Amino acid sequence: MKRIVKEPEDLTNLLKKTSGSLANFSHKAHSLKILSDIIAQSCPDLPEDAWQVANCRDDLVVIEAKSPVWGQRLQFERNNIAQQLLTQTKGIFSKIEIKVNPYGNRRELKQPETKPLKNMSQSAADHINSVAENAPPGLKEKLLKLAKHVNNNK
Repeated sequence: MKRIVKEPEDLTNLLKKTSGSLANFSHKAHSLKILSDIIAQSCPDLPEDAWQVANCRDDLVVIEAKSPVWGQRLQFERNNIAQQLLTQTKGIFSKIEIKVNPYGNRRELKQPETKPLKNMSQSAADHINSVAENAPPGLKEKLLKLAKHVNNNK
């Protein structure tokens, strides 16, 4: 029996064929990258980490600045950026909205609540010391250090 050999299909071709949400995400991400490149070309002196293209809808491009200072700098360049977007996108995007978002895409992670450490009783420390007598040198050192946390506040 002959083995059927198939060429692997390119992922970009698969995304172009589909019409689901994954294809829409891919298309929008690609559009945002193109818009970001256009803005970077029109303002080459702006650092890349000071701003980002947040969204695009209808004829509007939303640009997020990392600080109010960079937001003001983008306001000064607003007309140049809008003109470049208008010419390079053939009139698709003509308006710019500049927002200040100092946190960018980061989220504040909540630290899990830690329980307060309790000191151990004298009997628990005695048991740990007895185990440490027969332990290998590295483990013995750690067990003795642990046993020092005995509760002396009686």
